Amino acid sequence: MFDSRLEVYTGVGPYRLGFSPTLFGLGILRKKFWEEGSFAMENEEELRKAQTIEARARNISHNVRCTECGSQSIEDSQADIAILLRKLIRDEIRSGKTDKEIYKKLEDDFGETVLYAPKFDLQTAAIWLSPFLVAGAAAGVWAYQRHRQKTNVHIMALNLVRGVPLTPKEKQTMLDLLTPPPPPKRRWWG
Repeated sequence: MFDSRLEVYTGVGPYRLGFSPTLFGLGILRKKFWEEGSFAMENEEELRKAQTIEARARNISHNVRCTECGSQSIEDSQADIAILLRKLIRDEIRSGKTDKEIYKKLEDDFGETVLYAPKFDLQTAAIWLSPFLVAGAAAGVWAYQRHRQKTNVHIMALNLVRGVPLTPKEKQTMLDLLTPPPPPKRRWWG
């Protein structure tokens, strides 16, 4: 073919003569598809298979974290590693592997942190159970506070009448006067 140094020095060469590899390639493609009649695939089964592969690959890619970006899925990331992982997932799907096998391969190669939904085992039990533990602790504190409020008022009333010589009937009347009435029961619907 032409030497690029020749083109620089003499101004003669394939680009100078109006030759463009891109336009030449597009011309060949246009002729090929013009003869076939359309850009469609040979049959609809291949098209359906390609769509199924693409849908599975996108679904898996949404559940895999980009190791370079951290918070993005590899489907949304444009990092080099994300592009390679998307290609790897599509190749694994074409080779006939199931989703679980692909997730297992990614986990073996990159560790558990590459998956957005880590598996439940002894190491991740605290992560999975922490919302329930926090809710239980909050409910316990709330119940303790309500119980403590009721007993504190009663104890304060008893302390007020402690040193005063009263008959049991007077003592009960005094406690009834000093103890506030219980709040009305509220219902959650209104």
